[in-house]
Amino acid sequence: MLRAYRWVLATLPFLVFVVASSGDRSSNFQNCVSACYGDHCHPQTTLSLALRLTRWTCTDDCKYQCMHMLTDIAIHGSSTIHQYHGKWPFWRLFGMQEPASVAFSLWNMYYHIQGWRQIRSRMPSNHPMRSYYLTWAIVSINAWLWSAVFHTRDLPNTEKLDYFSAALVILYSLYHTVLRLFNQYPTRSREDGRIQRTPVHLIWSSICIVAYLAHITYLSILPRFDYTYNMAFNLTVGITHNLLWLLYALPVSLPLIQRFPFKSKTYRPPYASKVVAFVALTTAATALELFDFPPWGRIIDAHALWHLSTAPLAKFWYDFLIKDSLDDGWREPKR
Repeated sequence: MLRAYRWVLATLPFLVFVVASSGDRSSNFQNCVSACYGDHCHPQTTLSLALRLTRWTCTDDCKYQCMHMLTDIAIHGSSTIHQYHGKWPFWRLFGMQEPASVAFSLWNMYYHIQGWRQIRSRMPSNHPMRSYYLTWAIVSINAWLWSAVFHTRDLPNTEKLDYFSAALVILYSLYHTVLRLFNQYPTRSREDGRIQRTPVHLIWSSICIVAYLAHITYLSILPRFDYTYNMAFNLTVGITHNLLWLLYALPVSLPLIQRFPFKSKTYRPPYASKVVAFVALTTAATALELFDFPPWGRIIDAHALWHLSTAPLAKFWYDFLIKDSLDDGWREPKR
């Protein structure tokens, strides 16, 4: 759920950035890069080991140096700080373009690793949603890893791996949410112990697999990445996912779903309101993405703060999933 919000809102400002980036279009920047390239980029030019490991070229380094030189001039002259190639000017660290976002992405990844461990140790081994939650945790770990890689170096391949991993998290979140809320997860037969899957489960699984493959195929074959479509896809899936979970928190007077297989529709667990709290907190955190501003000290911007705020929310959500899995509504009454 958390990861869905992250990629829906994060796409919006990026879409604007890639369409119009005043800094790299300015003649001062272009002239500076041309002069730097002529003066410093020769066959014998060698960058530091950190820059070479993170795949910086001499031209990239010239763009970096010119960007900060012009930003220094803008700050001293109290004029507008511009974006360059869709990004604010950040001080790099060991070749990392956005070190704060890298650190906070890894922090999010850490909480998902902890969540994976929690599910393995605390969720009953026979719980029908256990394998889905473990898979979701692994998919989330992968996505945050590629987020860290992307913020280390924004390259065409790292961008696609970041976005494709994010889309997988969003779609898989919706996938297992539908299975959970509408009780379409596989069950074990009482007679022979075989795993049984409903037709709805098979159809829904096929739809999600085809949708994801179609999504990444479409974005891969285009000559230029379609940010508008990617945003629409993430937004649609993410909003649907969050609205479905809000059904879980509806009051007893509006029993639209049966939350547990062995409880009536009117049964509402006392912790159901945590879903509303989580959605509210996540929405508040995403406001940081909408109120974009030049990075403080050229280190931390709104996007980095968003990453910072989502990490503890991940722990909040894993705690909820485990509490939900331990509810008596999963236990079949004794005959």
